Amino acid sequence: MLETILKQKNISMYQCAKQSGIPYTTLSELVRGKTRIEKCSAETIYRLSKVLGVSMEDLISDSIENRLDFEIFKSNICHMVKDNDEIDFIVINLQNDDIRRYWNKKWYAEAFYLLAMIDYLSRINEIPICTRYADIRSQSLKSPLYPRDVLMASKLHPELDIREQCRREAIPEFLRFNIIESEIRNVY
Repeated sequence: MLETILKQKNISMYQCAKQSGIPYTTLSELVRGKTRIEKCSAETIYRLSKVLGVSMEDLISDSIENRLDFEIFKSNICHMVKDNDEIDFIVINLQNDDIRRYWNKKWYAEAFYLLAMIDYLSRINEIPICTRYADIRSQSLKSPLYPRDVLMASKLHPELDIREQCRREAIPEFLRFNIIESEIRNVY
């Protein structure tokens, strides 16, 4: 997160250390992830926030946000789609820019899933696809990501070839990122 902000603000680590009064080695350890920012003193976080022009909360919020189990994340997204207007879902998520936030945190499965959902809903609602994420669309997960129940079923009944059937039935926008997803509306 800190490295991203430095790049966005076009400030080198040296400049930031000098302007904030934070030792370069401390700042370097924060940027490289050797030291967690939420473990720093309030004074260090305050000095960084002033130099970088962001709130103290912005500096630490990403580091203390807990990552949900991916199945729970998917369920939450599907419930949001089910409970809201699809176009509102698209607009709200594009405004929040959660895709980029997940991507920057290296939460690739979450970024891909949300982007796939937005692309899918855009297609079925005949809305042009947002081009802001072309760099992410050029990537995909290295291994297929199947729903947990499919993995369990395939272990219990290897002769049924459940994975291949699910892959054939997957929604193309999800399959593009190597996420096997065929049902987003049948959630409870």
